Amino acid sequence: MPPLRPDTTDRLTAMADATAAEFRCPTVSWGVVRGGELVGHNGAPNTVYRIASMTKSFTTAAVLGLRDEGVLALDVPVAEYAPELGPVVGPPGSAAITLRHLLSMTSGLATDDAWADRHLDIDQASIDRVYAAGPTFAHRPGSAYEYSNLGFAMIGRVVRRVTGRPVQEHVEERLLRPLGLSRTTWVQPDHDDWARPHRVVDGVSVPEGTPLLGDGEMSPMGGLWSCVTDLARWVSWFDDAVTRPDATDWVGLSPASRREMQRVNTYIGTTTVAGRTSPAGYGFGLNLRDDHELGTVVAHAGGLPGYGSNMRWIGGTGTGAIALANATYAPMSVLTLRMLLLLHEHDEVPPRTSARTEVLDARCRALIALLNAWDDDTARALFADNMEPDDPFPRRAAAAAALLERHGPLEVVAVHASSATLGTVEVRGQHAPFRIMVELAPLAGAPVQHYSLRR
Repeated sequence: MPPLRPDTTDRLTAMADATAAEFRCPTVSWGVVRGGELVGHNGAPNTVYRIASMTKSFTTAAVLGLRDEGVLALDVPVAEYAPELGPVVGPPGSAAITLRHLLSMTSGLATDDAWADRHLDIDQASIDRVYAAGPTFAHRPGSAYEYSNLGFAMIGRVVRRVTGRPVQEHVEERLLRPLGLSRTTWVQPDHDDWARPHRVVDGVSVPEGTPLLGDGEMSPMGGLWSCVTDLARWVSWFDDAVTRPDATDWVGLSPASRREMQRVNTYIGTTTVAGRTSPAGYGFGLNLRDDHELGTVVAHAGGLPGYGSNMRWIGGTGTGAIALANATYAPMSVLTLRMLLLLHEHDEVPPRTSARTEVLDARCRALIALLNAWDDDTARALFADNMEPDDPFPRRAAAAAALLERHGPLEVVAVHASSATLGTVEVRGQHAPFRIMVELAPLAGAPVQHYSLRR
């Protein structure tokens, strides 16, 4: 995979430097991943930062692996797995809380970032007292999006009760070691290449000052340390499930379950990042945005006292951005979105790929050949049986002849797939290229059920 062009790297460097200055970050480590490789960074891709809530994607992947093996189920009330979670119930009339609620941020538990971030190392006895007292709910379970860190502590408890081991061990065994994420740990690094935490006080960056919290019952929501190099592999591993959906050489978690994490389970509403407002949702351990230029963008941010982080990728392109800072709650989501927009603007993002599109490509090319030399029998072989009554073949043949008279012989430039059965074929004649939308029928052989000229 070729590296970024020098002018793109220069612009990204300037953008990261400006962001660091704006938010008083002592350091920012950033990187761009494309095609499974780290193709650009600022020279410190192995420096370790705390990644906070980005940890949720690791915890979720381990839980779905256990689900796939039949060890646990997403729709069983969590109190059936861990009776000590029985007092955690919503308002009267609420459904019982399940892993699905917790993974998709629909448990209804009140948002708790400020409290949870200071209790990463809480022990079992102390958090059991929190459960026993009956936590506060913002909504009934299953009724609305509400971000909960305590919910991920509950997920960790379920895994411990079902398997006899903390979820942290499953993450290490199933994900970190097989994927080669050697600098990603649950505890403070044992080397000196890690960013010391800072916070901003009266516009000045100062050392955080409070002790670094260790591993504990709240860690499944935000306890991991990592670096740009490891997170580039992590981002690629997720998007590889989209760009190579039929791959058999996978490790850690099946492509199907990785794609499940990247589908909206809970609608959040419209949210604004870096001045761009888009519809957003939560999958399992990951956020999603429907950007009007970039399309589906998958991400997760992290923030703890002393740190701010974000990973973000354009789904189906193999292209992502990672940014890590050592300032409390530094909004690295702003930087990663700006990075992806710059890459898009500079044509540094490969075309989006989707499920197998060979059949769509073949049907599009056959359609253009038909339009160049209309033949009713060829049309019947290519089309679904709705096509002739929808618009009789003499009319279609006349329209094809008029198209040739206006443009001359047609040549396929490219096929742009939206899915395995829907796309546009870009066509060139004597004038400017134009597109024809093509839709395949859900029948054996995938015949063409509709096509139309796109201006």
